Amino acid sequence: MNNRRYRSWRVAGMLVLASIGSMQWLHADIYRFTDADGIVHYTNVRPSSQQDVKTFSFHCYASDPECQQLDWEQIPLNRQAFSQEIQAAAQVFSVDESLIRAIIHAESAYQPEALSPRGAQGLMQLTPATQQALHIEDVFDPVSNIEGGTRYLARLMKEFNQDIALTVAAYNAGPGAVRKYGGVPPYKETREYVRRVRILYRRYRSAET
Repeated sequence: MNNRRYRSWRVAGMLVLASIGSMQWLHADIYRFTDADGIVHYTNVRPSSQQDVKTFSFHCYASDPECQQLDWEQIPLNRQAFSQEIQAAAQVFSVDESLIRAIIHAESAYQPEALSPRGAQGLMQLTPATQQALHIEDVFDPVSNIEGGTRYLARLMKEFNQDIALTVAAYNAGPGAVRKYGGVPPYKETREYVRRVRILYRRYRSAET
């Protein structure tokens, strides 16, 4: 049983534009530390009185509709990271590996400890409610996160008759929103998310041939 407790601090810092090679990325630093009571904290303000503070960054993900600096048709794909974990999950739950990679790429840029301002966590950015429903003990463990996220994708694929757009929309906005609107919800974030993930999915599938 995992006894770690988490307290997610509100991430209020502005995203900073940085250049990596020929690409433009938006990123923000997040700091993690564990207090004397064993509670894990996340904050965008560097703690001045804590020891063993870990720093990690999150990029401009596909779920951010305000992120317009990335060309999703051109950004480099990553076909090597977590290949065994992704392949295993794809086989167990009968989900296309390319779809799993597209979701991971969009959600976390393959950063196992990614944390969104809304509290979604890990490679596939699972919310606390989804983690609880899937009985995930350590959301920052790549194996657990990929297994849980793929299991959730499989459920959504079944519910929405293997429709990729509806599945991806449900992954972002929740299946209830997709059912409510009878299709991709009219949310700016969700529609842009679906567009970007479908680009990544197509590109990953093409790279396999």
